[in-house]
Amino acid sequence: MRYSISFLFFIAILFYACKSQNGTESHSDSEHQYTNQLINESSPYLLQHAHNPVDWHPWGEKALQKAKDENKLLIISVGYAACHWCHVMEHESFEDSLVASVMNEFFVPIKVDREERPDVDDVYMTACHMSGGGSCGWPLNAFAMPDGRPIWAGTYFPKKDWLGILEQFKNLKENEPEKLEDYAAQLNEGIQEQVNIPIGVSDADFKAEEIASVRDKMVSIVDQKTGGRDGKDNPNKFPMPNNWQFLLREYHLTGNEAALEAVTLTLDNMANGGIYDQLGGGFARYSTDPNWKVPHFEKMLYDNGQLVSLYAQAYQATGSPLYKEVVEETLAFIKREMTHENGGFYSSYDADSEGVEGKFYVWTKEEIETVIKNPQHAKVFSEYYNVFPKGNWEHSNILFVTRPLAEIAEKNRLTLEEAQTIIQSSKSALFEARTKRVYPGLDDKILTSWNALMCKGYVDAFKALGLKEYKDAALKNGNFIVNEVLQEDGRLNRNYKDGNSVINAFLDDYALTIEAFVSLYEISFDEQWLQHAKKMTDYVIEHFSEEKNGMFYYTSDIDPPLVVRKMDTSDNVIPSSNSSMAKSLFLVGTYFYDNAYIQRAQQMCNNMKENVMQHPQASFFTNWGIVMSYLATAPHEIAIMGDDYESLRNEMQKGYLPNSLFLGGKTEGSLELLQDKLMEGETYIYVCRNKTCKRPVKSVKEALELL
Repeated sequence: MRYSISFLFFIAILFYACKSQNGTESHSDSEHQYTNQLINESSPYLLQHAHNPVDWHPWGEKALQKAKDENKLLIISVGYAACHWCHVMEHESFEDSLVASVMNEFFVPIKVDREERPDVDDVYMTACHMSGGGSCGWPLNAFAMPDGRPIWAGTYFPKKDWLGILEQFKNLKENEPEKLEDYAAQLNEGIQEQVNIPIGVSDADFKAEEIASVRDKMVSIVDQKTGGRDGKDNPNKFPMPNNWQFLLREYHLTGNEAALEAVTLTLDNMANGGIYDQLGGGFARYSTDPNWKVPHFEKMLYDNGQLVSLYAQAYQATGSPLYKEVVEETLAFIKREMTHENGGFYSSYDADSEGVEGKFYVWTKEEIETVIKNPQHAKVFSEYYNVFPKGNWEHSNILFVTRPLAEIAEKNRLTLEEAQTIIQSSKSALFEARTKRVYPGLDDKILTSWNALMCKGYVDAFKALGLKEYKDAALKNGNFIVNEVLQEDGRLNRNYKDGNSVINAFLDDYALTIEAFVSLYEISFDEQWLQHAKKMTDYVIEHFSEEKNGMFYYTSDIDPPLVVRKMDTSDNVIPSSNSSMAKSLFLVGTYFYDNAYIQRAQQMCNNMKENVMQHPQASFFTNWGIVMSYLATAPHEIAIMGDDYESLRNEMQKGYLPNSLFLGGKTEGSLELLQDKLMEGETYIYVCRNKTCKRPVKSVKEALELL
């Protein structure tokens, strides 16, 4: 898309985005001088702004109609509850009566929780990337025509700059409205162009050597010092779990040692870094440096669900005690702080507490020595976690590990066992002391897709570690989704809070829930999970399909239309909804012997094949790589039939078998592959591939040899 010179000049003048300025959050719990249209919303993020002097409206037809009736531009401000810079801009601008008076008089302001409405966020984030001229992030602040077509968008602005931007848009609307119409038309055209995904016409077969080429590109962009992607110009590092799951799978299938080394280098450094909560378990959203040391302290459910899966699978593949510890500590955190009594999982913890980012998690050396009474214990702890008198970050200490405990033990003339005891007792004491601090804000809404990721995390942890409480938590969450957000016809809702579930679900909600339900079947052999998965799959095909190319829109055809109906294809921190849906189609198609599902997955992958194989940033297509790997190397279908199916299944699933699907039970059920395989009084394991089975065996050892 080509923009006019005047448009680019206009953008250059307006773009003031700055993310380096310090700020604090301030919310008064006293009587409220202002109350706006957000007061009846359930989203914690929207409710944070319900008493701003800005007359915020929730996204919806009412706000759009108001803008049309009053001929005003829209300001669409998007954020989320755990967003530090969202709090800063609220405090500096949206709580300011002068700023509010300008916004209220000349615009219709709309607040959007990006986690509840990722469809709205995606449209205006795309507008930001196309028009902003610089970095885009949250808070996202977009200006749009009364019908919702974006004109321009940027991210955080200090108050002075924000007032200047408001004034410029006010003047343009009053004096040169034709320019705004021109900007909107050009930008809308560019966004529309991004939706067009050509039909793949290359060879529809996928070969293992093609997948290996993607693996090698992925390995080549790994930071050889601390793992993760080598950012070069960008110091921030995100976990990107599907990158490492792809490489771990490739190691299993091909024996490529470089793939395994990239995974273990990354996982070791993340687990030892400040991005991991060394006292309470769980990961922060990303690190602001290349060494995983300084986190952006917010904790998101979607990261932790996927990272539990990743570390559990890596433990299966390597036996590393560190990975087992990460799984156990992270799930202890989820159980303790992010689980509703009904089995649903909350969304996130804020980066801030008491208006300061990271305050809940960092320590001074004096604080540590006060809590750990024994001076030798405090010394060992401080050496192991890099604690210094002047601090290792902004006059405080982030806890992170750079040396093996054995080295610390030797230096202090201790046995390794003695040092381990000191570290564990010190961690317990500091954790207990930390519980008395003011906690960061909790976003307690429950989102379907994120719950599916955490449900899958519990399933993978149960497979790896065999703890019944993990299986129980996964099944309880699955039942919560069935009972509270899944409808009779297979339709899902996106959100749940305080007994209300009102937002129609998006493609990622379906795709990730289908995959989670397939995984619940694998650890229970209860066919209800497969039946629910199939019903949701059929609903997606009916209501989300792009018929020409076989891909899926992000929004359902029963939703009120946005200015453009987007498709999500690039894998990011969460895999793209289309790659996830292709995987779900393949899995459900394999279990039900439905070739139409598998062919649809194959067509989707074929549409993306050129991108996946040739794009220089292989990391944005690794979930596609996993689906293509299934198509290139058909998975084993492992049927376990008979009274002793459960113990054999649990034993076999403790190993890392990423290219195997499990089915079976005490009865043959309704799945075609199980027919005529039950033998009275015996329990057999059938190892099959492409519906062809080898001779049945009675032990896991024999079954693994057949694999």
